[in-house]
Amino acid sequence: MKIALAQLNYHIGNFEANTAEIIQAINQAKEASADLIIFSELAIGGYPAKDLLRSNVFKQQCNEAIHQIAAHCKEIACIIGAPVTNSDPKGKELYNTAVFIEQGAVRNIVKKGLLPDYDVFDEYRYFEPNKRFDCIILNGVKIALTVCEDLWDDDEGGNSYVGDPMDELRKEDPDLLINIAASPFSYTHFDERVKVLSRQVKKSNRPLIYVNQVGAHMDIIFDGRSLALSREGTKVAELKRFDSDLQYVTYHQKNITSTTASIKDPVAEIALIHDALILGLRDYFRKSGFKRAILGLSGGLDSALVAALACEALGADNVLSILMPSVYSSDHSIKDALDLVNNTGCKHHIVPIKDIASAYENTLAPIFEGLKPDTTEENIQARARAVILMSISNKFGHILLNTSNKSEAAVGYGTLYGDMAGSISVIGDVYKSKAYDLARYINREREIIPINTIEKAPSAELRPDQKDSDSLPEYDLLDKILFELIENEKSGSEVVAMGFEKALVERVSKLVNNAEFKRFQAPPILRISPKAFGSGRQIPLVAKYPY
Repeated sequence: MKIALAQLNYHIGNFEANTAEIIQAINQAKEASADLIIFSELAIGGYPAKDLLRSNVFKQQCNEAIHQIAAHCKEIACIIGAPVTNSDPKGKELYNTAVFIEQGAVRNIVKKGLLPDYDVFDEYRYFEPNKRFDCIILNGVKIALTVCEDLWDDDEGGNSYVGDPMDELRKEDPDLLINIAASPFSYTHFDERVKVLSRQVKKSNRPLIYVNQVGAHMDIIFDGRSLALSREGTKVAELKRFDSDLQYVTYHQKNITSTTASIKDPVAEIALIHDALILGLRDYFRKSGFKRAILGLSGGLDSALVAALACEALGADNVLSILMPSVYSSDHSIKDALDLVNNTGCKHHIVPIKDIASAYENTLAPIFEGLKPDTTEENIQARARAVILMSISNKFGHILLNTSNKSEAAVGYGTLYGDMAGSISVIGDVYKSKAYDLARYINREREIIPINTIEKAPSAELRPDQKDSDSLPEYDLLDKILFELIENEKSGSEVVAMGFEKALVERVSKLVNNAEFKRFQAPPILRISPKAFGSGRQIPLVAKYPY
């Protein structure tokens, strides 16, 4: 039996485009004489559709798409993810399902039982959990068909649910395991994913096909990298990362082989982060109907990174960098910014803010009489820059990119309505220490980000001779503490027990907690880590935080 793995990039709610792409893949698979084609979880409608799943029109369009696709499956069988109405009025309105189509008609609807509600997931909000699990049969082959989490949960991986669908399906002695998924990217997740899939193969002594989504939907990025594993647990096929793909494997005598699909070489973590950010930024603009971006370019590392990534993702002609020097901006920062403009080929303007900041300060002088200058005056500069950027954005239809990194976002080292402004935060899930690695990776073939930008001490340049280290610990140390507090979700006392200085951990913990109100108002962040700020980290704004 020849099987096609269809890894596509869907646009949530764009039924016309999605269905056309799905049908195109079906026709291509039919031309290749495939017997079965497999698409990812919730391919119909897109994932995560969130509260669109409550729309009657959306649900009707999902149903129509299923029937439209089924009409093209008379010579080929199809497995595709879709939300399907629950006929029981006592439960949630929908099931998250794998629809099995054969000879032009829906033969089975396999419902998802384990509904994740951790990190970025919130499936219990919309779907009813399934409680009965049975295999399907195609051409005499008994298939244990599951939807994402139903295969992911296992004893060795930390069983967090009551019951395991695979335990029930194994009782039927299936010939083949198939799992359709929408498994988001993080730079640690692929290895974990392979381990879980391999354990299931070894438990069942059967081959496995895993089809994942690819594409970005605001903050959540899907990396694709769909897999086929032999019954021995070895990779038979691995589809492209961060791109659509269609590959074929052959099922024969309870095992899988492949003559067309390739096995990818291991990829460095920083390369994965780079590719994820490019896809995230590109899909945000493409799927939102935006074309041009604008950002403030200071000569510092963060804005240089965002500018370089934007030029690669969108094309340099679609990126406008605004240099806004103040009285504190150093000559080398202006030169570094101009060097980056020349290296990337993006458009730019220079708009000094000296007179604007002075006008604000003079206007406020009577109110501030007798008070010493402090961060208020520094923030005026940041907010003046935001006014300029948003004015140009409004006038010319450019989308403002935020340039804050994760270290700054964590400790509140940013100005609300100033440098925290933007429609999307490109590197808000990249720690400052990791940002240096990313810059060097971008420069792997030629200098794009000026070397001086990478090597100089980071500074906001809002007062004379200012350095980030005046207000914060050195980033290498700060980021280690932040990683334990955020990604590993440790308490301050647990981090101290690891050997970090107590006073420093207390200070960092307090900064993180006190900045929650800022992050609540920050732009959405492209998620590349196991724990990003945003939908995957829900912290109350008003609370007495535990230490």
